[in-house]
Amino acid sequence: MAGKSKAAKSGSRKTGEAGDAIIIKKYANRRLYNTSSSSYITLDDLAGMVRDNVEFQVLDAKSGDDITHSILTQIIMDEEANGEQMLPVSFLRQLIGMYGNSMQAMVPSYLEASMANFRDNQTKIREAFEKGMSNNPISAIHETNMAMMRAAADVLIPGVANKRKSAAPKAATGAASGASSNGEIDALREQMAAMQKKLDELSK
Repeated sequence: MAGKSKAAKSGSRKTGEAGDAIIIKKYANRRLYNTSSSSYITLDDLAGMVRDNVEFQVLDAKSGDDITHSILTQIIMDEEANGEQMLPVSFLRQLIGMYGNSMQAMVPSYLEASMANFRDNQTKIREAFEKGMSNNPISAIHETNMAMMRAAADVLIPGVANKRKSAAPKAATGAASGASSNGEIDALREQMAAMQKKLDELSK
């Protein structure tokens, strides 16, 4: 995408001072007007503001409706069409398949949590390499993902936590750590299969 415009930079400064979202008005001719910098901007400018963590809200100039969601979706479509594609076809198919599904209401929260977790781990990995840490940061991601899976299993499948606790002493008696790890992976697979079965039942 093109470099950030003066409008985006000016908006960024004002947002930092006021702490309020910048209002962007979209007119019938598809032009976007930044009310903070009093200038017209492009979708590229909005994308730059997103990357700079500048809060903004896009309103239809005529009706006053909040159309931020559709504008952000349009930015993603442009990025996918013109740049390096980031969303796999399989993911898009699964996402489309969730529309109208009984679990649709859970998807936004799940995606938000997953992206937050990804960004948090991304920061930790970068910090680990910058500090020259000798330990493997990937193991931390594994532990986080395991914890998330356990939490989801506890919510969707009552009694799974007790089953996991009863299996813990058996794992502790193992002589090698590799055996314990394999046992945990097997348990995780069982929990994933059980959760999938539960989701299938709820979607019927």
